[in-house]
Amino acid sequence: MTYRQLIFKRKVESCLMYPFILLGKLIAKIKPLKKEYRIYFFFPFYHVGGAEKVHAQIAQATGGEDCIIYFTRKSVSEGFLKEFKKSGCTIKDISKYTDNKWIYFINIFFRGIISGYINQQKTKPIVFNGQCNFGYKISPWVKKEIKQIELIHSFNSFSLIRIPFISYYQNTVMISRIKIDEHLKLYKRKNIPEIYIHRIRYISNAISLPNNPFEKLTEPFTVLYVGRDGKEKRVYLIAAIAKQVLAKDKNIRFEILGDVTTILPTEQYPYIHFYGNQFDSTTINDIYKKAALLILTSETEGFPMVIMEAMAHGCGILATPVGDIPLQIHSGETGFVFSTIMDEKKIINEAVNYILDLKSNNELYHKISVNAMNFATLNFDIEQFNNAYRALLKY
Repeated sequence: MTYRQLIFKRKVESCLMYPFILLGKLIAKIKPLKKEYRIYFFFPFYHVGGAEKVHAQIAQATGGEDCIIYFTRKSVSEGFLKEFKKSGCTIKDISKYTDNKWIYFINIFFRGIISGYINQQKTKPIVFNGQCNFGYKISPWVKKEIKQIELIHSFNSFSLIRIPFISYYQNTVMISRIKIDEHLKLYKRKNIPEIYIHRIRYISNAISLPNNPFEKLTEPFTVLYVGRDGKEKRVYLIAAIAKQVLAKDKNIRFEILGDVTTILPTEQYPYIHFYGNQFDSTTINDIYKKAALLILTSETEGFPMVIMEAMAHGCGILATPVGDIPLQIHSGETGFVFSTIMDEKKIINEAVNYILDLKSNNELYHKISVNAMNFATLNFDIEQFNNAYRALLKY
């Protein structure tokens, strides 16, 4: 469907749900919030994930007691909930009302209730939507003079979901230059007006760098995967790589940080050490410190936070050429980028060769490790990230 067709469809749907929205706004008027808020954040989850970590960082950088966070989807764990609470924001998990297909009409009522809260404030707030479907669905019901900002992490289903609502957003933040290009191509295919191109802003993700110098451990030579078990991550390739590497050198260690048990049941892979989900920052940092390499075999990414964290701890990177990875990782300098995204056999062969070569070439590995740390220090400092979002949200 073209942009015009999608807009027409949204308007028809709005007419049908208007009575429910109106009732929700009436409820908001009868029972208003006890205080006004400077920023309304809308995030889907607080469980473990790269996007959730970024959202928590944004809340910590720009939030406070005068801000509120709405979580609209059911989280599978408390993962980053503590990090969100550190922001000082009021936390509201409304997922039992907004993430239940059997009572979908309640979701529509809540669109009216929450947009009513926003609209009736004496002081105009800012609405920040962190790739949240509910956030998009309330955007037409928020007063036009109230600033709305969206954050897009990658090129995915939200790239289409957001199209009928982009006119309501004054700024669109994207974290990947490659994904910005992909969105611009989509805009062209859908005949989206050029005015919305100029609303896109690039803000790179960032991390808190290690505070003190540390000793990089290199024995045993350890290859680490950090992340979840999403289909696009292809962690089964890492298991295949580990099996072939260990057949040639049993002194190399493979580790996985994150719960991937739905794809790789731990009992079936005794040659891999599984940490599962970890939430203590000291434990996570220690795992990075003793890893020689971080490996990613994803078929799609923006620019993963785990790469930043790994480089800051002196890990070389082995990764597929997806998202901004080829722009940031320079083969032979800070790691190696595979020559293909989709040829899985070739990825396995190249990974095996890179790992064995680096393990036997301590001089090259040391150079890559030092370069990775230096690159992270220059490019991934959290203060640059904080300042960018504070300026955007008029902090």
